[in-house]
Amino acid sequence: MSEQFDVIVIGAGPAGENAAGRTAAGGLRTAMVEKQLVGGECSYWGCVPSKALIRPGDVLADARRVPGAAPAVTGTVDVAAALGWRDYMVSSYSDAGQVDWVDSAGITLVRGRGRLAGPRTVEVVADDGSVRTLTASRAVVLATGTSAAVPPIDGLRDARPWDNRDVTGLKEVPRRLVVIGGGTIGVEMAQAVKRLGAESVTVLEGGPRLLAREEPFAGDAVQEAFEAEGITVRTGVKVTSAHRADDGPVRVGFGDGESVVGDEVLVAVGRRSATSDLGLETVGLEPGRPVAVDDRLLATGVEGNDWLYAVGDVNGVALLTHMGKYQARLVGDVILGKDARDKASRDVVPRVTFSDPQVAAVGLTEEQARDRGLDVRVVTTPTGGVSGTYLLGDGLGGTCQIVVDEARHVIVGATFVGAHTAELLHSATIAIVGEVPLETLWHAVPSFPTVSEVWLRLLEAYGL
Repeated sequence: MSEQFDVIVIGAGPAGENAAGRTAAGGLRTAMVEKQLVGGECSYWGCVPSKALIRPGDVLADARRVPGAAPAVTGTVDVAAALGWRDYMVSSYSDAGQVDWVDSAGITLVRGRGRLAGPRTVEVVADDGSVRTLTASRAVVLATGTSAAVPPIDGLRDARPWDNRDVTGLKEVPRRLVVIGGGTIGVEMAQAVKRLGAESVTVLEGGPRLLAREEPFAGDAVQEAFEAEGITVRTGVKVTSAHRADDGPVRVGFGDGESVVGDEVLVAVGRRSATSDLGLETVGLEPGRPVAVDDRLLATGVEGNDWLYAVGDVNGVALLTHMGKYQARLVGDVILGKDARDKASRDVVPRVTFSDPQVAAVGLTEEQARDRGLDVRVVTTPTGGVSGTYLLGDGLGGTCQIVVDEARHVIVGATFVGAHTAELLHSATIAIVGEVPLETLWHAVPSFPTVSEVWLRLLEAYGL
């Protein structure tokens, strides 16, 4: 006998929780299926623990840049305390608190591996092998996220590489760390581990610069900061091999016969949508690939589909927690009968790399805007050119940039590089989403002395 619900959500990460919470609050009988911890990747192995590990080093670096405070920094990070803080922030890898919320929201939690078994039907296999069949009268929402990708490099899998779960859950700091990949995860954790006390950290990136998806000046600024801290960065190199002898160190080969040795090797080259064992073939979709969706988050490619949705990383549109939560809220509204549409996941995606300096960006890069045929003007100003930045510490630099659509006099992209620039990002997001004309933004007066005065400098540089 199958159990009947209005909505079934597979995956209880941030996206799944938001979708289930929205439909349950709207009065629909909602079940949420999860095989691991309620709260998902971000809560236990991604965003939260990584930022907890980054923060101690950031605080010390901030203090060292402030005259009068710098002499007080006489020690190093207390690693045991930092790891204890990480454990606290992930609730010691217990989801009891999240389960309490699920119960209070009126959501039925079903533990086990969920997969489609035909239209509107989900089979859940528990750890003991028992199977429950659930049927949805209104909708099934896929929210299974992604897993770390491991490239086919000779010897890499046998070398027992770290992924995001290993590095955010580390029990001790490796003396030497090699990082394969210079994207957000690789950059953040390379600097975090170095500041936690690693003697050497080497980042190997195949592209021409770090953070290749952002404006070129962003990756260049981070690389300069890394090298000043003693982090080795090699760009434009192809990793060819990785070999670990028993429990010894790992030798990573790259380029033309070069190699580097680390006690651990972190692979941070991207993510893959978790769809290989999701039963997609039972509804005509291809397993192992992201689930393509339309602007209502309905899965495309399913004949006559009015019931199957995909939110968050599993659809491959915008692999960020906050975008998954946004899509989940929209899907909840769509299922509840509202005319909601996704207007942000492809063009107005805010993103932050919590390195030092921080890289915060939203919308289109200059290259993306020009590729779309937009007549754009790019305006930049130094982040360190305002009093608010000076007051944060000595020698702080960075660059702020806006990409302006000249036909409409609105911003379509913005990037902020520097100390604490993440907090500038939402103002840019509002300007882009609201299509606020520059002439109107001119009257949004930034407070003095704050870093947000870079907005005034950008508009002045534009000519207002």
